[in-house]
Amino acid sequence: MSNVIIPAVPATATADERRRIMWDALSNLDMSDKVEKRNDLTYLSWANAISEFRKAYPSAEYHIVKNPNTGLPYFVDPAIGIICFVEIEVDGVKSEAWLPVMSSANKALKLESYTYQAWDSYKKQYVEKTVPAATMTDINKTLMRTLTKAIALSTGIGMYIFQGEDFPEKASENNGSSATPQSQKNTQHPASQPQSQMQIQQPQTTASIDPLAGIKNAINGASDVTALMSLYLDHQGEIEANPNIKQLLTNRKIQLQAA
Repeated sequence: MSNVIIPAVPATATADERRRIMWDALSNLDMSDKVEKRNDLTYLSWANAISEFRKAYPSAEYHIVKNPNTGLPYFVDPAIGIICFVEIEVDGVKSEAWLPVMSSANKALKLESYTYQAWDSYKKQYVEKTVPAATMTDINKTLMRTLTKAIALSTGIGMYIFQGEDFPEKASENNGSSATPQSQKNTQHPASQPQSQMQIQQPQTTASIDPLAGIKNAINGASDVTALMSLYLDHQGEIEANPNIKQLLTNRKIQLQAA
């Protein structure tokens, strides 16, 4: 059954007014019945995102950006990794989304495997870890995650997921009722999303769960200052808004510079 209810757009509405009406409707679309749970995390699959997208915009177009030099659907910088791009056009407006090809440990995948030093909180020392070489499966998963992100950016479908919310705004307006859990902020790097899926954070059920554990782990696991700065740029809003996280990043930067 379709979740999409196409709103009535007044005949006198301008193009921007029509787009705003559609955005408001789609960004408040509750996808709770179209999610999957894995390892205590909840994911919205790219297939469901595309399905709702097509119901709302049957004639909209998207395409994978290919490297003009290779004809392949990804771009490679041997020093820093691989990235994928998707372009999408909705209601006459074109936009672009991109994501790096990442491992499950939030490390950039490259054409060849490499090692890095990570702090082992159990052993209380740095240990060497290996990041495997990227495969076509990794590329494919990233492409589909990128398409899902492009759909969110251009239509609002699942946008609340990228904002770190468990539910869209309307779904969480419950006047204190226990029927719908309170929306809570959480931050996870997109690279941790398996099976080409976009992540929705699991609602917190106990006070012992740290909603910033994902970004804290990513900061502590940064292998060099360049990776740390890339992480900062990806999550600048969350870091600047949280003094503790900002201090953690600063301390990690000092550690890496002293190494």
